[in-house]
Amino acid sequence: MRRKPYYTVYRSSAGEPMWYAKDVKSTLKELDVDPTTGLSEKEAERRLIIHGLNKLVEKKRKSVLRLLVEQMNNVLIYILIAAAGISAALGEGTDAVIIGIVVILNAIIGVIQESKAEKALEELKRLSSPKAVVRREGQLKEISSETIAPGDIIILEAGRIVPCDLRLVEAANLRVEESALTGESVPVEKDARLVLDPKDTSLGDQRNMAFMSTITTYGRGAGIAVGTAMNTEIGKIATLLEKEEDEHTPLQEKLDRLARSLGFVILALCALMFGISVGKQLISTGGIPRDYLFQWFLTAVSLAVAAIPEGLPAIVTIVLALGVQKMIRQHAIVRKLPAVETLGSVNIICTDKTGTLTQNRMTVTRFYTEGTYGDISSLDPKNPVHRMLLMSIVLCNDAGYSPEASAGDPTEIALLEAGYRFSLDKEDLLQTHPRVYEVPFDSVRKLMTTVHTDAESYLVVTKGAPQNLIRICSKVYKGDRVIQLTDELKFRIMEQADSMSRDALRVLGAAFKKVSSAEYSPATVEEELVFVGFVGMIDPPRLEVKDSIALCKRAGVKTIMITGDHKNTAFAIARELGIAEHRSEVIDGLELDTISQGELNRRVAQLRVFARVSPEHKVKIVKALKASGAVVSMTGDGVNDAPSLKAADIGVAMGRVGTDVAKGASDMILTDDNFKTIVAAVEEGRNIFKNIKKTVIFLLSSNAGEFLSVFTAMLLGWPPLLLPIHILWVNLITDTLPALSLGVDPGDPDVLGEPPRSQAESLFARGAGTSIIGNGVLIGIITLFAYMVGFKMYEGSVLHARTLAFAVLSVSQLFHAFNLRHTSKSIVQVGSLINRYLIGALGVGWLLQFLVINFSPLASVFKVMPLQARDWLIVAGISVQTIVFNEIVKVFVRLVRKKPNKGMR
Repeated sequence: MRRKPYYTVYRSSAGEPMWYAKDVKSTLKELDVDPTTGLSEKEAERRLIIHGLNKLVEKKRKSVLRLLVEQMNNVLIYILIAAAGISAALGEGTDAVIIGIVVILNAIIGVIQESKAEKALEELKRLSSPKAVVRREGQLKEISSETIAPGDIIILEAGRIVPCDLRLVEAANLRVEESALTGESVPVEKDARLVLDPKDTSLGDQRNMAFMSTITTYGRGAGIAVGTAMNTEIGKIATLLEKEEDEHTPLQEKLDRLARSLGFVILALCALMFGISVGKQLISTGGIPRDYLFQWFLTAVSLAVAAIPEGLPAIVTIVLALGVQKMIRQHAIVRKLPAVETLGSVNIICTDKTGTLTQNRMTVTRFYTEGTYGDISSLDPKNPVHRMLLMSIVLCNDAGYSPEASAGDPTEIALLEAGYRFSLDKEDLLQTHPRVYEVPFDSVRKLMTTVHTDAESYLVVTKGAPQNLIRICSKVYKGDRVIQLTDELKFRIMEQADSMSRDALRVLGAAFKKVSSAEYSPATVEEELVFVGFVGMIDPPRLEVKDSIALCKRAGVKTIMITGDHKNTAFAIARELGIAEHRSEVIDGLELDTISQGELNRRVAQLRVFARVSPEHKVKIVKALKASGAVVSMTGDGVNDAPSLKAADIGVAMGRVGTDVAKGASDMILTDDNFKTIVAAVEEGRNIFKNIKKTVIFLLSSNAGEFLSVFTAMLLGWPPLLLPIHILWVNLITDTLPALSLGVDPGDPDVLGEPPRSQAESLFARGAGTSIIGNGVLIGIITLFAYMVGFKMYEGSVLHARTLAFAVLSVSQLFHAFNLRHTSKSIVQVGSLINRYLIGALGVGWLLQFLVINFSPLASVFKVMPLQARDWLIVAGISVQTIVFNEIVKVFVRLVRKKPNKGMR
């Protein structure tokens, strides 16, 4: 829980403290601390008692017993347990054991998956800095960050992790890397003197604050601890993660509803059949023999057990698990089995920009010198002006770079990388131009200057913001000469700089001059400079992302960018990638703060880019999209993405650059950080759902055929068409290998050409219900027909007729599995030999059926007669009619689907 602070502070309408709206003096007074001495040890202890240790509260983990109970708390599992009990009571131990194994395996696999999940808060805790430098009793001390109390004065240096939320009281060239929290792709320059507007300042714009778990990259500073533990910005993220409840995936909900419906329908139908058979006997004979009553009771119970697709939970789990293994080979790790299926139903992908759509690496892409403007690749290092531009940005630089490693500010690294690209290495240049003096960068001047020896003179190089640099330049380097910098030239230069800025590039200018002596001062070194040019840089899009987004569009999946960057930067990247076309499709965090959740729900369909957003905004956006009925995936890599990853239907984290927090909150992790892998995951998810649906249709249509044949024979007054052991046997050989083989059917290559299915779409949609009923009736009819043929061929022998019906019922279902590989393509078009598992299932199933009927010891157990070669040919001829009938139906389906296309031409 977040503790209420003992102090008061100006707060937002939502009750959040806004320290950025107070000046340093007021903050120090509010927290009752002297910045020169800090807190006393005694006072720090007192405040720790009030606020607790500076560590994030861990979410209570579920016990193994609770996980096991949750896995067993399923209607289908209840029915399976009851079926196992009934089977055991009837002496059908094999079937009872099989059902029991299914239940146990399903529960164990679920527990293993769930026990590995829910580590997000633990990873958040690990992000806290283990040590912090504080000023207490006038002395600097290094303490455990857990013992920081509100009011402590914290010292920041380059490379240190910020241990809590700070209101800065000092900042000397201080820059803090906040991308993991805010999504800002470059370090933020901090200024302790600022007092910001409480109404129009987003988290990323709070430049007088430093936040827990961000990293100091440059300069030094000091701040007063204004938020610790769960009262920090990262603590708010932890709270959001704790609040988000786990939701069932669409597949889980559909199977749960199916289980409930099946349970009631099957029990009702079996009771009806038992009642009708008993009633008919009572009417015709006036009594009910005990043997007759027991026989039909056993038949009804056997049908109930057989009609329940007890293999379905295990098959679904196995299919998903195999899908997970395939996804690993495609660079995606699935943390929860149903996530594969869920991703297949996604119609909106919300993605972070930094590190996901972009490379999270600032890169120089354009340059300008007087008379030349273009892509950085067109720069000519032999041109003296171009070479001086490169020398300036490399020499006036505090970072270090090599292709193997780099250190320093990302912007400066990008400048060194640009120089290295044209064979200007910083270390080599410093050998010939050693640095002898410097004026460090600061946020007021927005300039940095270094002085280097250059043969018999000194070279002064300055870099910084173009508008500040141009003021201290009097000349411009053009061609091979230096000319006067006129107002007209200044206007032209700034026009080019503004053009780059409008394209969301960060622009840095460079200037130089040569002086004959080392007699200079900070006041004189930055005057009368010669303007050279400027470079534009940006965090560039990943090369493969644009094609992947286009693929998503063709698949009916909308891509939405959610980022902490400014609107211009976000829109420029979104436009280049094909996510957005108009600025009206962009909204920022400040505007989000002014609209309600309901209004956002209404507007969200027209928006494609959300800029300058906070973690709370991201959750708000995801909820708005889900409220519209969309199945939402959130892709991200930072701490700030974790709550929205959790809130989405499926969260996808980046494995390479992603934080442990993002990974812990996600359902899937991309090990190659490649947006393209998401498209592959969507395709795999769609195919897996299709395969699961094939399995459901196969099991239900087969079971329907069993029930209809037995029920119809009873209504016609025939002797029992099948014995209970026959029903259970058919159920055994069809609910295992053929069903599982359909579950691993090779994917449909055209699946991405179909629109995403609706989250509310039933398992029986798109003709599935018709297929179940039609094929159930077909299997029932040919089974009855086989009984009649056997009865006539063997002169009224019920035993032979029953054996023939038994064989046809089994074999027809094995053939029927091939029909379900595609709803409209023929078995020739999909390639009947591609699924070798299904071929194997047909062979094994037929062999087992042959042994049961023709192997005398088994035949006596099953109470059947051995069939001759002629009989088996009849079985094959009747059973194959399931394929013939479905192939004819598919011809009509293809003709109907072609008609609308012809009309549109």
